[in-house]
Amino acid sequence: MTPVPLLNPPHHERTSPCPLITLVDVAELLAAELVANAVRHTKGPAALRVRWSPPGTLRIGAWDADPSPPQPPQTLAAVLEAEDGRGLALVRACADVWGWQPLARDGSRGKFVWCEVGAA
Repeated sequence: MTPVPLLNPPHHERTSPCPLITLVDVAELLAAELVANAVRHTKGPAALRVRWSPPGTLRIGAWDADPSPPQPPQTLAAVLEAEDGRGLALVRACADVWGWQPLARDGSRGKFVWCEVGAA
C-alpha cells in the first residue's frame, strides 16, 4: 500500500493543538469510571457514548440496564483512601458537570449517567 501524503493544514491549525488533545487523560479517566460503575453495579448490559459538541464540550456517558439512581457521590477527600466507591467522586471532581437520567424504551429500562468537560 502506498502512503498518501497529507495536505498541509492552514498555519493557525499547525500552531494551535486540537482542543481534544487537552482532554485525553481526563476523558479516559471519566469514561473508565462511568463504565466501571455501569458494569459493577448492574446485572445487565452496559454501553459507552462519547460526543464532541463544538465549540468545545466533550460529553461522556454510560448506559446500563438498572433504572435505579446512582448513589450520590461523596466528597473526594472522604473517599481518597478508600479501595472502592470513588467513581462518582472522581467524576464530580474532574468534570465540569455531571448527571443521570432514567430511560425507558421499547419496554427496556435503564439509566444514562453522563458528564461533560470543556476544552480549555
